[in-house]
Amino acid sequence: MVTLDKLIIGFDSALRTLLTPAQTARPVPGRDLPEPELTVSEKDLSAALMRINHVGEVCAQALYQGQSLTARNEMVQQALTKAAREETEHLAWTERRIAELGGRKSLLNPLWYGGSFAIGMLAGLLGDKWNLGFLAETEKQVGEHLGSHLLRLPQNDEKSRAIVSQMQIDEASHATMAVSHGGGELPLPVKFAMKLSSRVMTQTAYWI
Repeated sequence: MVTLDKLIIGFDSALRTLLTPAQTARPVPGRDLPEPELTVSEKDLSAALMRINHVGEVCAQALYQGQSLTARNEMVQQALTKAAREETEHLAWTERRIAELGGRKSLLNPLWYGGSFAIGMLAGLLGDKWNLGFLAETEKQVGEHLGSHLLRLPQNDEKSRAIVSQMQIDEASHATMAVSHGGGELPLPVKFAMKLSSRVMTQTAYWI
């Protein structure tokens, strides 16, 4: 049941995600590595890829908030909340790296957040099995997407690569958690639609 308290917490989370610098309890991966010497085009590429990853974490925050609002099982709600905290760390890591590269965050972050929050609430309303199944598939696709970024990032940009590598490990852990809590296998058309929408988001966030 969606209560007023939950809505207030959700609204507060949205403001924190969009308007305030994210915080991390864990050290930023690669923080002790020296800043690499990158060409202008390499730096622009790294900044654009990290902007996409930052958008992904904005979407993850919104999805988890929406899903936890409508999740019916308290254990599922707690699992979603725990995963959201780790995603907040990813938000902090990518935000910091974008700044180091002289880049900027996506101008469309409020749009990404609002759309993902609505999708998360819908997933939760379908029941915990499909809620968790959606989470597991999302994290699986995000892991694949991060793997592609490891191939595209400049080889000598070890600082960005360290962040993306740790994020990939964490996303796999979230997917495993969702399945272990009873997440169901999503139908192929749903998976395809998720891939298509992700492609639109990543291509747009690369530039805007």
